[in-house]
Amino acid sequence: MTKQELFENIQRKKSFLCVGLDTDVNKIPEFLFDEFDDPIFEFNKAIIDATADLCVAYKPNLAFYESLGLQGWDVLERTVEYIRANYPDQFIIADAKRGDIGNTSAMYARTFFGNMDVDSVTVAPYMGEDSVTPFLTYEGKWVTLLVLTSNKGAYDFQFMKDAETGERLFEKVLKTSLSWGTDENIMYVVGATKAEMLTDIRAIIPEHFLLVPGVGAQGGSLEEVAKFGLNSSCGLLVNSSRQILYASEEADYAQAARREAEKVQTEMEFILKQAELI
Repeated sequence: MTKQELFENIQRKKSFLCVGLDTDVNKIPEFLFDEFDDPIFEFNKAIIDATADLCVAYKPNLAFYESLGLQGWDVLERTVEYIRANYPDQFIIADAKRGDIGNTSAMYARTFFGNMDVDSVTVAPYMGEDSVTPFLTYEGKWVTLLVLTSNKGAYDFQFMKDAETGERLFEKVLKTSLSWGTDENIMYVVGATKAEMLTDIRAIIPEHFLLVPGVGAQGGSLEEVAKFGLNSSCGLLVNSSRQILYASEEADYAQAARREAEKVQTEMEFILKQAELI
């Protein structure tokens, strides 16, 4: 998917919502285990059907699938195939947080872009250029590069300053990675709980898309993210996972998920109108 196609989807749906498919086997409604042979896939399918017209992206978090062994990987592949077959306008991000030496990264890239038809993979940049560029050899595919995360441990390294220049590590990552690709094939992870940093980030990468986790259950503010992060092509994919997925533990879980997604989409529509992007 191109950057322009992504922006057009945002304009058409009046939304820049990404739904995180962090499907926890211990949190999905218990009745699904009695009624279905594959309750995790049925849960994902129902969530997708309930929210697809309200979002522009899905982000399955691989840890929740890999933890289940072969069964989990099968559910992941079927989930991606289901989205592709039924909602081909969705941008799919494999939240895998890969990052290794070049030949290993090439195998990871083949996994997600050659064998599994996702649009992007989250990649850790701290082993440098050769750990990232294998993902950028696939035309029409994206790297979603970790740069500034929403967890408490982000302060352990990401804000470390260069003794001479005062440049913070996340800023160094941004500036260095600009030579690896373009705003057509690299986007960046910026946690919503670090919204005040978006002004500094936009000074370095004004045109790139940002994947922003941390809105909702983690306490990030959509209004603040939009205030500092919007650009002329929206430039934001804001992820919400738990708030939508687990809005109900009962038989109405899909309807409840839709209600939560509608709340976010309505706010996003207002933001986009205020910014004159729709």
